[in-house]
Amino acid sequence: MTDSRRARLYEELSRESRRYLAAYVLFNQAIADHLGLHPTDVQGLSLLTAEPGPLTVKRIADMTGLTTGSATRLVDRLERDGYVVRSIDQQDRRRVLVTPVPEGIARVTAVWDELGQAWQALLDGHTEDELEVITQHMRRARDLSHSQMRRLRTRPKPD
Repeated sequence: MTDSRRARLYEELSRESRRYLAAYVLFNQAIADHLGLHPTDVQGLSLLTAEPGPLTVKRIADMTGLTTGSATRLVDRLERDGYVVRSIDQQDRRRVLVTPVPEGIARVTAVWDELGQAWQALLDGHTEDELEVITQHMRRARDLSHSQMRRLRTRPKPD
C-alpha cells in the first residue's frame, strides 16, 4: 500500500470513527431517555451484565473510568431504580458487592432485544474472518480507551 493511499485511508477512518462514536453516544442517549435513565447508568448496567458475578464499586469504577465517588452515585441511582442490589461479601464482610436485579435487567434487555435484530443483520453481512478482525479491533480500542482515561485523570485540567 502506498503512503498516500494509507494516509487517505487513515483520514477516512478518522472521519468515520468520529461519526460512529457520535452516533453511538446519541444512540445510548436515546436508549437512556426511553428507559428514564442517565446515559452513564445504561453503560454501567451493560458493563455489570457483561461480567460474571457481583462486582465491587471499586471494580465498577475501574471498568467505567469513573472515580469511586461517581461510581458510588451510579450504583445509588441504579439501586434506587431497582436495577441492582448491594450486599455484604460473605468472604470479606468489609466489602460490598453490587448485583444486577433480574427484573430490572429484563426491562433493559427487552429494549435491546427489540433493537438487536437490526444489529444482528448488520453483523450477518460479514465473514467469520471479518468478525474476528472487528472483535480484535474493538477489544484493542477498549483497552486503549481505558489507558487514555487513566492518563487523562492524572493530568491537570486545562485553564
